[in-house]
Amino acid sequence: MLLWSIAKIMIFIAIVLALAFGAGYLMDASGGVTIAFGTVEFTLQPIQAAIALVLLVLAVWLLIKLFGLLVAVLRFINGDETAFSRFFSRSRERRGYDALSDGLVALASGDGATAMSKAKKASKLLNKPEVTNLVMAQAAEATGDKRKAEETYKKLLDSPKTRFVGVSGLLQQKLAKGETDTALKLAEKAFAIKPQHAQTGDVLLKLQAGEEDWNGVRTTLGTKLKNGQIPRDVHRRRDGVFALSEARKLREAGKLDEAHVQAIEANRLTPGLVPAATMAARGYMEKDQPKQAAKVLRSAWDQSPHPELASAFAAIMPDETPVDRAKRFRGLTKGAAKHSETKMLTAELLIAAEDFAGARNALGDLVETDPTTRSLTIMAAIERGEGASDDVVREWLTKALSAQRNEEWICDNCGDTHNDWEPVCLNCDAVDSVTWKRPSATVQGAAQMLPLMANAPQIAAETDAADAVEVVDGDNVILLETEKGPNAA
Repeated sequence: MLLWSIAKIMIFIAIVLALAFGAGYLMDASGGVTIAFGTVEFTLQPIQAAIALVLLVLAVWLLIKLFGLLVAVLRFINGDETAFSRFFSRSRERRGYDALSDGLVALASGDGATAMSKAKKASKLLNKPEVTNLVMAQAAEATGDKRKAEETYKKLLDSPKTRFVGVSGLLQQKLAKGETDTALKLAEKAFAIKPQHAQTGDVLLKLQAGEEDWNGVRTTLGTKLKNGQIPRDVHRRRDGVFALSEARKLREAGKLDEAHVQAIEANRLTPGLVPAATMAARGYMEKDQPKQAAKVLRSAWDQSPHPELASAFAAIMPDETPVDRAKRFRGLTKGAAKHSETKMLTAELLIAAEDFAGARNALGDLVETDPTTRSLTIMAAIERGEGASDDVVREWLTKALSAQRNEEWICDNCGDTHNDWEPVCLNCDAVDSVTWKRPSATVQGAAQMLPLMANAPQIAAETDAADAVEVVDGDNVILLETEKGPNAA
């Protein structure tokens, strides 16, 4: 363009110089200028010749312009781009963008009908289907026209620029309809197009987890780590969770060796994840490796003391006496001696061994500093074992009724309680949200304890008829012994 501009300037200068030179020549000519057309001659004086020259140049210029106009008209009729077509195109484009702008404003204000009308107008005026179709799809959703929205999203699949938007729109539609199978395929396609899109990755993870495609979940999780969408420690934790889920699935299918490998991997990634440790220990026991099982459980207990770990540790030697069990468990509990779970477990073991003074000492001041249903019930068992009156036992049980409930598997997202740990909440489908913690309400089993409290005098009077009375506290059963029966935990 620069060279063409310079060329036009040079041509203009040359023409001006030529005209000046010609005018000067005519002014200096003596006798005028004679112009002959066949037998006709015209003699012009110098001034007349100069005027004739100027008129001739103007006539040529006018002819050129008229010829250019004719060409432009012909090109316009033929559909080629011309100044006329550009004028109309700019006008059309301006009206189209005005309609599109009005549609976006209407969409933002929640007026879906107006947004749809403006989007249709913009679609006719603009050659921008990737923009107008998107507005039209969103307007259709706003007006509740799901069919129109789906049709429009499908149109967006035709262009590489808008393919991700189209797939994402269809994905949301299928999720809203509950068509998870189709939604999973769309999520996989959307994530393949744009793996950097964090929200799509989260949707894909959730759908894969819902289908129990744990290998797929771990692959998606690795991609999210690679793209910097999750911290490394979160990736490690969730990778362990899903490895454990895969181990569960393999075990259910009877593939015990493969399940054991995945359980070990889950325990390596998340040493404090209780179900991973118990499953890994179970696998070691099936392979007759009790020392490895004990090692895994001790490591897990040091990080997260839990009743399930204690049950798995007890299963290593199921036939031992209560006294021997209490001694062996010291190796498990010494790493977290001050934890409340350690204190209560030790007290229960000593109650089973009929060492009530030791049990009281192990429980310490837990009933005062952190009174829970379980700790208060254990205290009632200690009092019963030491021969306390029914009134004393009943007092402890009364306190247990209104005490803080013990830990349960609870979803951090929705608060739903689970009987066992789950990788995905059974109520809200949140991933890795089920944790071991205390609920906000008091004990649910209070009604089960009322007969015991009401009949405490009769219990004392019937010492020859029964050795013990069970007090149920969740998964724990404490035996409140009468004076003549053995205590157990």
